[in-house]
Amino acid sequence: MLKNLLIENYALIEKLDIGFSKGFSVITGETGAGKSIMFGALSLILGTRADSQVLKDKLKKCIIEGSFEISSYQLENFFEHHELDYEHECMLRREISPAGKSRAFINDTPVNLTILKALGDRLVNIHSQHAIITLNDANFQLAVLDNYIGLDNEITSYRKQFNKLRLMKKELVELIEIEEKSKIDLDYFQFQFDELEKANLLADEQNLMEVELALLTHSEEIKTAVLSAYQTIGVSDGNILDQLGALKNSLDRVSSFHPNLSSLLARLESNVIELNDINSDLQAIDDSVTHDPNRIEELNNRLDLVYDLQQKHRVQTINDLIEIKEALNEKLNSIGSIDDKIEKLKAKIDFEINEVSESASQISNSRMAAIPKIETKIVELLHELGMPNARFAIDNQIQTELGPDGFDKVRYLFNANKGGNLSEVAKIASGGELSRLMLSIKSMISGKKLLPTIIFDEIDNGVSGEIAAKVGTILTNMSDTIQVIVITHLPQIAGKGNHHYKVSKETDHLATRSEISLLNEDERVIEIAKMISGVNVSDVAIENARILLS
Repeated sequence: MLKNLLIENYALIEKLDIGFSKGFSVITGETGAGKSIMFGALSLILGTRADSQVLKDKLKKCIIEGSFEISSYQLENFFEHHELDYEHECMLRREISPAGKSRAFINDTPVNLTILKALGDRLVNIHSQHAIITLNDANFQLAVLDNYIGLDNEITSYRKQFNKLRLMKKELVELIEIEEKSKIDLDYFQFQFDELEKANLLADEQNLMEVELALLTHSEEIKTAVLSAYQTIGVSDGNILDQLGALKNSLDRVSSFHPNLSSLLARLESNVIELNDINSDLQAIDDSVTHDPNRIEELNNRLDLVYDLQQKHRVQTINDLIEIKEALNEKLNSIGSIDDKIEKLKAKIDFEINEVSESASQISNSRMAAIPKIETKIVELLHELGMPNARFAIDNQIQTELGPDGFDKVRYLFNANKGGNLSEVAKIASGGELSRLMLSIKSMISGKKLLPTIIFDEIDNGVSGEIAAKVGTILTNMSDTIQVIVITHLPQIAGKGNHHYKVSKETDHLATRSEISLLNEDERVIEIAKMISGVNVSDVAIENARILLS
């Protein structure tokens, strides 16, 4: 419920601070006094866009604040979802700077317009002649049907299922695209993998082969050098070992005559032993080194294969090639697993389609069952509003494909005159007829306590006399369950209100200002009498005003 509205520096309003009560409030005033301007300002804290043109004083900022009692609106989850502080009394504020920059706040927390509008839509419904266009909107028509039935929870649950199904279908399309692309690459990946797999590469073999090939390629040189060294050390005439033996004998004969010769003889003996070991190793090397043309060819072929693969894959080592092979194997396995994923996802989608279809069918059945009741109720209200020949129907065209709203696509059909065919509302109804049809619909919904505060801006357009009184009665009945605020120029409606506000325009030598005041009983009598007879209030008009108020 709207409790208070503060407006500063907006259009004709210099400053306005007005409180509102529950029930039925009427707002009256001369044309151009600023009645609709006030609710234009209210719409700013409900999320509509604005610019600096709305500023009365172009050098000062515009401020609009509205306080709302929201304890019965079940909005705790909304505040939690948007990380806002929840309080039973909620404050919405909008500031517009002279430069046209806008800031919005919910309970003093800055928010963007999307969040502000989302909350505003759940707090206030402003009905103006311009808003009647929503009556022709398919989403609005279906929402009225669902709200009347009370399908909010079912619709919310269904849309979660539908969105889940939509995402699964999107995932399936993406997997199929990946599969098609992968199949193009499959043969190429398989060829590369098979080539590396057939090579049967071992981590350290390249270095070992290169060492072995170098030895085999130079085997003749190695054997020649080894044999020469072997003979020089211990085989040929005058070899080193024989010479060392003679040298040792010569020194041994005189070793007793000099103290250092014994140590030198020991060192010579050690060299003789080391040279004998070297000769043994040389003989072993000579025996092990052979010239093997077949092995050389085998090693060259194997190394050529390794070098070709390294060049092809632009790497330097066998370990790199092994890593590439493992990566290719993973790709091949992945491609193979996509088929399994696709089949499993298709099965899940089929199951989910059945679940979503079942939910949509239940919702559709509820809608179909409620349509006759809604049609009857709307026609009754239209008859009360002076349209005795009006006919109204809801055409529900069941679709074969699931949509965000299920299987249903509804159209409102209408004809205000006797005879003739029912047609879509937009094609046949006049402005006054649309206004009364919208009032009937909102009256019906208000009985379900599904609307927030509702504001009617000249809902009485095109009606007068007895019909105006009936409009006032419908608005009064609506105010039993929701807060109703009406801008009106008809005394029959003004007399029905629980609270009466008057908007006036004051002009001095500097500027023109709009002001609003809450009228007491005597002031209401005079105001309604003026609405009946004009500026010159007669006794008869005053008496009629008292009758209307009674």
